[in-house]
Amino acid sequence: MLRCGRYALPLERPLVMGVVNVTPDSFSDGGKFLDRAAALAHARRLIDEGADLLDLGGESSRPGSRPVSESEEADRVIPVLQALADAPVPISVDTRRPGVMREALAHGASMINDIDALSAPGALEAVAASGCAVCLMHKRGEPATMQRDPRYKEVVSEVADYLAGRIAAARAAGLATDRIVADPGFGFGKTLKHNLTLLKRLPELARLGVPLLVGWSRKSSLGELTGRAAEGRLAASLAAALLALLGGARILRVHDVKETRDVVLVWEAWREA
Repeated sequence: MLRCGRYALPLERPLVMGVVNVTPDSFSDGGKFLDRAAALAHARRLIDEGADLLDLGGESSRPGSRPVSESEEADRVIPVLQALADAPVPISVDTRRPGVMREALAHGASMINDIDALSAPGALEAVAASGCAVCLMHKRGEPATMQRDPRYKEVVSEVADYLAGRIAAARAAGLATDRIVADPGFGFGKTLKHNLTLLKRLPELARLGVPLLVGWSRKSSLGELTGRAAEGRLAASLAAALLALLGGARILRVHDVKETRDVVLVWEAWREA
């Protein structure tokens, strides 16, 4: 069970997290949902397609992206979050800023998805007493430069050690284990080979003792493999989602909810046959 604010999400079957980017520059859908009405319509469409939760972000973290101010990030996210107060699923806010975390939680966010794994000063304190869930992600470097020749001695053990340390820090700050999710951070300071190694050895990361969230949807690694632009990576994204399920992922963070839900249904039928 994942405790997510006022929600308790069973993990017997994998969850599908729909992505809502309220940004002008996200790699896949930058600008499409920057308008509040467009973001809301997209969020409600993803819910109708079967999303178990939504991930709302106001700052792009794609390779090469530049940070925005805290006030600009909040101005993008909070009005959409407020308008989704009646949504039947938990709303996660994708942010690494403690100020935005506090504001989002005050306006009903049920989860904080942090690419910096709550390492910023004050981040742990911002979420500890709220009851929200948290996703702790591994990342090497900053988005603007993280894809410039990333190197590891042994990528799986280094990612696992980092995540274990952040999980321990979160627990020490008062977060119960059933509020914590871990994300290996595919594409965040990793080459194609690193990403494939992590995907192939995902069961080793499942030993961290918390649910694994995997986000491969439409990413540039799939473009390297297929030669297709972001909008043409649906089939590759679904293949990666299936491989992640086989490796033990419990949450799939995706742009294409309806199609991913079909993958989950087929995987479940295969598992139970």
